Amino acid sequence: KATDDGIRFVSQGNGSSVAGVLIDAINKHNERNPGKEVVFLNYAAIDPDYTNSKCSPWHFRFDAGVDMKLEALTNYMKDNKAIKNVYVLGQNYSFGQQVSKITASMLAAKRPDIKIVGNELHPLGQVKDFAPYIAKMVAAGADTVVTGNWGPDLALLIKAAKDAGYKGNFYTFYAGVIGTPAAIGEAGTDRVFQVGYWHPNAEKNTMDAMYTGFKYRFKEEFYTVASVNAVKFLVAAVEKAKSADGLPVARALAGMKGKGGSGEEIEMRASDGALQQALYIMQWTRAGVPGVKYAQEGTGHGFKTVRYLEPKLASMPTTCQMKRP
Repeated sequence: KATDDGIRFVSQGNGSSVAGVLIDAINKHNERNPGKEVVFLNYAAIDPDYTNSKCSPWHFRFDAGVDMKLEALTNYMKDNKAIKNVYVLGQNYSFGQQVSKITASMLAAKRPDIKIVGNELHPLGQVKDFAPYIAKMVAAGADTVVTGNWGPDLALLIKAAKDAGYKGNFYTFYAGVIGTPAAIGEAGTDRVFQVGYWHPNAEKNTMDAMYTGFKYRFKEEFYTVASVNAVKFLVAAVEKAKSADGLPVARALAGMKGKGGSGEEIEMRASDGALQQALYIMQWTRAGVPGVKYAQEGTGHGFKTVRYLEPKLASMPTTCQMKRP
């Protein structure tokens, strides 16, 4: 129906299973309907297959892929000699499965002395009490948890850890997503880490005015900078192509450069449609300490940068074989 109504651009993020269906449907539509091509602007679905084995000339990802984020996260973890026993927990769909597989593989290569004492998937959005999972972590002697969980699945996991008095560290993708900081609170001080392409306390933060303005207007945190970058790149591509049709815009997007949330140069890599951008490892701690200007969700806590990777260091190779039209 959307294409019948003349829609030429689709934007979606949560989650990767939906993105995979969209990529397949758009590929088929564009093959059957030349001149009516649809372009997919992906702001948060980060299964790395979509910029590797399942890449498409119509798909452009503005978030960093699982492989990029875990390369950064495991490089940070390998330098922490206190990490001995890791429990990997994730949601049972394509994204969570990738986190599970890649985490185990990267840690084995970088720190073979680390034991993966648990590697488990659970139904997406169906677990109401994560206490049994925390009990497994305690029983396994896990000092560290790696999880790609987001939304209630992360907030409830953190709550269960807090209720059980679990003292291990959490390495996450989405601890900063709306609702989760409030669940972390004081109990997560200095023990919750997140990997991402931006945060409100980032150095050289060029999104400061948008962050504070959004928070003032809507009374909630601004999080998904990738959606802003997607719109900026779309506008620039339409202007460059002098057209709002899918094919010329897709051609303009491939290789396009812009500025990221910290002022760094970012580039939509033409070979696979993956935005090349900086990454941060950040730690949840009390506001007011150096590096934490903004507290989140009334907690008196926020994230501070503990490691910054410029785009060329955050980049990962691709196996994408596509030919652009």
